[in-house]
Amino acid sequence: MFETLGFETLTPRGASVILGLTIGLVFGILAEVTRFCLRRGLVGPSVERTPALALWATALATAILGTQAAVAAGWISFDGHRLLTPDLPYVAILIGGLAFGAGMVLTRGCASRLTVLTGTGNLRALTVLVVFAIAAHATMKGLLAPLRTALGDITVPLGDAISLGNLPGGAPLVAGVMAAAAFAYALSARLPLRQLAAGVAIGALVPLAWVGTGFVLLDEFDPIGMESLSFTLPLSETLFWAIASSSVAAGFGIGLFGGSIAGAGLSSLAAGRFQWQSFDTPAQTGRYLAGGALMGVGGVLAGGCTLGAGLAGIPTLSVAALLALAAIAAGALITNRILDGRPQAQPAFG
Repeated sequence: MFETLGFETLTPRGASVILGLTIGLVFGILAEVTRFCLRRGLVGPSVERTPALALWATALATAILGTQAAVAAGWISFDGHRLLTPDLPYVAILIGGLAFGAGMVLTRGCASRLTVLTGTGNLRALTVLVVFAIAAHATMKGLLAPLRTALGDITVPLGDAISLGNLPGGAPLVAGVMAAAAFAYALSARLPLRQLAAGVAIGALVPLAWVGTGFVLLDEFDPIGMESLSFTLPLSETLFWAIASSSVAAGFGIGLFGGSIAGAGLSSLAAGRFQWQSFDTPAQTGRYLAGGALMGVGGVLAGGCTLGAGLAGIPTLSVAALLALAAIAAGALITNRILDGRPQAQPAFG
């Protein structure tokens, strides 16, 4: 479609950076205002868990409906997408998900939440993101790549069963049931209308990104990857681009990351919530560095973070995405149980 828009100097990749910046800016603002984070819904303070999880469920339901509507309209297709590979690398997903879940509890924030907090002046979050990016890049293309390859080679053949859309009733029925269940939970939590609207807006960014990169910017002469909300790959790409921008072109993910920080910064400054923060003790520093490394490695092995494998992954109706999110949640709950009851609680990110 891109070639019909009449641009003479702007390439699809250049346009994808602008798209990423725009979506990231909106996400950063909404996520900063609502404190959007799956970790808070799983292991946050007890009074915050239900509202936080309901907000996340609202976003997920919207993302499912929007994404599958785009598929039904023929705008996008997930045929051949990495989340729908017939051979399920279950060992890598389980180990990666557990590691990511443990890491986000140690750092008190998932990758998306840490990105938003970086924009609000939180230097703890920024430090963790740097470690996260290094660990993720090492797992994808560096020292830990053999580990990723070895674990990824352990698979179980699922064939067409890798997609929930192949269940009786097809994708429309499955997507409708999943979205209805998520919306029902959100409504049962009696979220304020403003929170529900924010959840819908966040969820709508998922199909907007899928359609933007996979349909609007589609150009067979200059193809780009179809992407949506995710922070594992974008963080790694941003790290590599920052040190080798003369040989590596920016793309959607780099724009998304930068836009999210900018949006969160603008929102926190406007509301008077911007505040410089750093580590309190060496022990706290070590804990967060370990958590960042676990999330970086885990995010790559699992195929994404709570957004990439969860909020954007589940709307593809992928069994791999469901398994990854379940493993992330299990890792968070197990780690929180282990840490629960320690005499000194760490300051909360979110």
